Amino acid sequence: MSGQGFDELAFAGPAALAEKVRVREVSARELVELYLRRIEALDPRVNAFRIVLAEEALARADSLAGFDGPLAGVPIAVKDDLAVAGQPVTRGSRSYGPPASEDAEPVRRLRAAGAIPVGVTKVPELMIFPWTASDAGGVTRNPWDLSRTPGGSSGGSAAALAAGMVPAATGSDGGGSIRIPAACCGLVGMKPTRGRVSHRPAPVAGWLGLSEYGPLARTVLDSALLLDVMHGVLPGDEYSAPRLRVSCVEATRRAPGRLRVAASRKLPPGAMARLSRDQLRAWEGTRELLVDLGHEVVEQGPAYGLAALEFTRTWTRGVYEESLTVPDRSRLERSTRQMAAAGRYLVPARRRSALLERRARVSARILALWNDVDVLLTPGLATTAIAAEGGYGRPAPVAFNVAARFTPWTPPFNLTGQPAVALPAGYGSDGLPLSVQLVGRPGAEDVLYSLSAQLEQARPWASRVPPLATTTIGGTSA
Repeated sequence: MSGQGFDELAFAGPAALAEKVRVREVSARELVELYLRRIEALDPRVNAFRIVLAEEALARADSLAGFDGPLAGVPIAVKDDLAVAGQPVTRGSRSYGPPASEDAEPVRRLRAAGAIPVGVTKVPELMIFPWTASDAGGVTRNPWDLSRTPGGSSGGSAAALAAGMVPAATGSDGGGSIRIPAACCGLVGMKPTRGRVSHRPAPVAGWLGLSEYGPLARTVLDSALLLDVMHGVLPGDEYSAPRLRVSCVEATRRAPGRLRVAASRKLPPGAMARLSRDQLRAWEGTRELLVDLGHEVVEQGPAYGLAALEFTRTWTRGVYEESLTVPDRSRLERSTRQMAAAGRYLVPARRRSALLERRARVSARILALWNDVDVLLTPGLATTAIAAEGGYGRPAPVAFNVAARFTPWTPPFNLTGQPAVALPAGYGSDGLPLSVQLVGRPGAEDVLYSLSAQLEQARPWASRVPPLATTTIGGTSA
């Protein structure tokens, strides 16, 4: 495994790698060893992993001989908000509990399919902000440009994937935390419908139901494969999504038919962001491509109303409730404590139920758009990836402003619980990935995957990787 073949294997993706393991073209141990070498060589510069599980991963690989599951022998990274048996879930904080006694349900499902966790990836403290930097973990950097952020809060997962340190990773998304890193790093980031993926062992979904677990991948097919494995809820889970009509993988193989697509770059009222020329070009180019592919594209957007305000109230209340779960709140970062205090003040306990009732009304108004259209197209982010530190270390109001100007289009769909996917859409004048967002009806991941696969076929993106990812490792190219 050297030279060009080495490159191709590192970036082959979960579907292709699992097939190679099943036909014994490569072993699970060889894959784990490959990615461990890449982590050792590249992560000192990227800082994506909180911990690397080398011995455990190698032992697991040896135990999988002859296994033929859908992710047979595929190494994965797990975001530091999902329990991996034997490891603490730190959520990017210096204050955290004991090691987990068992895997979280999504990790259990991934293992059962043959995936091998090789490490736990870094997050901002309590997954609050759209960059990945913390007192506990330092600054995680974007492999496309080490001075920029990979996004957040799933930034460690996205950075590891973009650099080819793993072929797949888990993420979670409470306001864009899968879609933002995907947009920053040139990846596919699917936020599933609320209730698509179990939150067990957590008793409730994060941030009052804003947060959902999902996959990060380089291609639409690989994203679909991962979600097919991860999805499913258990009795007693707080939410349950509509049943998938077809598997996500099957959806990628089906033509979407002629869809009615609403194209909008309208900002939710109150948002202060400005869309960069590069991101505007990406959105316009995707809109034109949809027309060329035969879809009906209309200039129409959601009735956002006060969605930005309702999201902020829910988000900060969620941060406050999350802050109550750490063993020692005095060890939380200043901005975390300030965000928690804002949540307690904005939404005291007596108003929590009213907040959720308002969310239902706001969501109904936004969802009315899908009575007329199948999919909404928006920009992914306002700009390409911002500075690696983002608003880290700044007072909460300053950090909040940085976040709001960076990502105004992702949070509304955490309120509504709709599926939304970030897709690569070319490269900016700074050489960094551009992005768009597609949003579907609740339960319509199949439509999004079918349309995304069509866009990817017309405008392939997976063959381009960050220059860092081709660094020479041990005498061979990375």
